[in-house]
Amino acid sequence: MAEQLRDKVATGVAWSIAEKIGSMLLQMAVSIIVARLLVPEDFGVMAIMTFFTALALVVVDSGFSQTLIRKKSPTNNEYKSVFLFNTAVSWLLYAILVAAAPAISQFYGLETIAKIAPVLFLLLPINALCVIQNTIFTRKFRFDLLSKINFAASLVAGTIAIGLAWAGAGVWALVGQRLGMMTTRALLLWLFGRWKSKGRFSAKALAAMAPFSLRLMSTDIIAAVYNNIAQMFIGKMYNASTLGYFNQAQKLKELPVVSAVQSIQSVTYPALAGIRHDEAKFAESYRKILMITAFVMFPAMVGMIAVSEDMFALLLGERWLPTVPYFRVLSLCGVFYPLAMIAYNVLKAGSDGAIIVRLEIVKKVVMTLLLALTIPHSAMAVAWGLAAMTAIEAGINIAASLRYASLGYRTLLRTLTPVALLTAAMYAVVVGLNHALADWNIGARFAVAVCAGAAFYTLGAFVCRLEAVRELREVVRRFRP
Repeated sequence: MAEQLRDKVATGVAWSIAEKIGSMLLQMAVSIIVARLLVPEDFGVMAIMTFFTALALVVVDSGFSQTLIRKKSPTNNEYKSVFLFNTAVSWLLYAILVAAAPAISQFYGLETIAKIAPVLFLLLPINALCVIQNTIFTRKFRFDLLSKINFAASLVAGTIAIGLAWAGAGVWALVGQRLGMMTTRALLLWLFGRWKSKGRFSAKALAAMAPFSLRLMSTDIIAAVYNNIAQMFIGKMYNASTLGYFNQAQKLKELPVVSAVQSIQSVTYPALAGIRHDEAKFAESYRKILMITAFVMFPAMVGMIAVSEDMFALLLGERWLPTVPYFRVLSLCGVFYPLAMIAYNVLKAGSDGAIIVRLEIVKKVVMTLLLALTIPHSAMAVAWGLAAMTAIEAGINIAASLRYASLGYRTLLRTLTPVALLTAAMYAVVVGLNHALADWNIGARFAVAVCAGAAFYTLGAFVCRLEAVRELREVVRRFRP
């Protein structure tokens, strides 16, 4: 049974990561093309709207999908009740947000907001249609199918965005991309899903799931607010173009980070929830997930920092070079954020949810102080504040997670320190090469720096015999048919 679960997790992670890498490369290509056709202000407008959609999507789900994943055997009545609840709440929030759009538009002095709101906020009811199907596939570890669906949705959305941007539609290209992604995903989940909305609505079933679900929702709402609140103030206190540069830096940074985190979280949460009563196995699984994540994400994010100026000049053009300073600082978030989210998964799997709420309150008090200090200063100060907060969040989450996993700080340090040191050495090599090759053609310099950094890190990992290399080999071996 344990080996079967292990193989499911390994295969699920592999499928999910494969899809995320494919989707990430696709979205990166789409982002590059669209960024060359649009202006920074268009991205600034979408950054403002993202605040409202992110918050509303959390409320629509209300944490019930996570509760269904956690339950041993959800009933048809529970599935049907959550589905109807999600649908009703999504349309209620849609009506509220569309009604509030003119006021939001006036507050920011951007008429475009009122124009796109009735279309963009259709994301809410469309998303509500596919929450249950996604939950069922996750419970069954059907990440191969989910991966294919997500990639297909990204492809359709990217095609729509490029077509609209090429036609001169401006911000509507970004709206079309979001709607195209969600609509295609919903259609495919209904097409391939076997859930036919059986059962009946039960308020009692929702009430039984509510305590844990609402605790998760409250923390997710807080996270959604604070993840996007900086953009809200930047858009108001500075201008949409500055917000566009800031948001583009965040967006490009998040492509590898979010892809990796979603891949790991979607698979490891149900897996950890399933072994939470086996203390030794739970702790060792947690440690190895942290180690492998750090082994992949540390060099990826630090490497992008090292080559960021050449990367932006080559891919986006000189118009987007003001984004580089923001990107370098915000990429530090990508070093700590995956670790913070893995620890958060451990808290979700091992606790009753109460500690998650308490920790979120503490973290958001700290973040409020950081934002209050940085927002009036400059957008760059905000970027540094977000990077500092991500590091603090990782520390808090990991410290709290050790209450539910029999691991010590020394064990974690022995696990992560070799990866961190090798990453630092790789950064020094890449930066040194960039200085030494300053007179080279930018394309050649970028290619040499990337290849040299990857080769140095890979060779160093084998020479130092890092444990992560052995674990990754094992994951690959299990994934092979």
